[in-house]
Amino acid sequence: MHDTLSSLVERAVTGHHRPLEFYLREHSRLPGPRANLELANDLAYLLASASSTHPDTVLSLIYAFSNGNRKAMVDNTPSEFVMLCGVVAAGACAAVRSEWREQVIEMLSYYACSTSWRVREAVATAFQHLLTADSEMILPHLSQLAASENFLQQRAAVAALAEPRLLYTPELAENALQLQRIVFEHMAHIPMPERKCEDFRTLRRALGYTLSVVAAALPEKSFAFMCECALWNDGDINWILRENLKKKRLAKFSHEITSVMNLLT
Repeated sequence: MHDTLSSLVERAVTGHHRPLEFYLREHSRLPGPRANLELANDLAYLLASASSTHPDTVLSLIYAFSNGNRKAMVDNTPSEFVMLCGVVAAGACAAVRSEWREQVIEMLSYYACSTSWRVREAVATAFQHLLTADSEMILPHLSQLAASENFLQQRAAVAALAEPRLLYTPELAENALQLQRIVFEHMAHIPMPERKCEDFRTLRRALGYTLSVVAAALPEKSFAFMCECALWNDGDINWILRENLKKKRLAKFSHEITSVMNLLT
């Protein structure tokens, strides 16, 4: 499959992108429970490599696949997979081409609000590519998303850094915890009627695991933050805390878990 994909990418960057798009659709595994993420990642790396010799064509491909004209897209279809591929590739390519980063960040901020959960996941993956390349540039943009009034953009910010391999330094882990704090403090002030919308529930579900990823990397400060949040006596935040405390990655912190749970009961 990889040889075929490489050949199709070579053709695409010389102006014949239709065969590549047909191939992505055919091997998308959609409709179905799980899209072909391995194929999406392979494509992203091949396009990132090709961007050094065919930058204009690769950029055009990214916008074509990510539905640059922003037409309607149906979930769980091959067209959703093609969009997903474009979004992931945008992050991978901008990671190696710094001059693309501003426009790709703008694209990702838009697609963070997609109605497609797969596209929203692709946005998080794309941001992770960018964080690996230049965290100092990307972190302020994620902070802006976390502080926005849009629940799905907030979700994109916390999901982007909910990746253990990214939290390899105390500085990155501290930044990840700060993003959590921004979103949690905003959530605590959301009126109950606004909490009934699907976007809020989507954010709540994401927060139900993201804090545990940060806590595994930065336990002392993260558990102190959880204790602080538990004292707010907010029903949604209490649910989020309980969900995080269930995660296996935190199992070894039994004393800390008990401390938080005692404040929730």
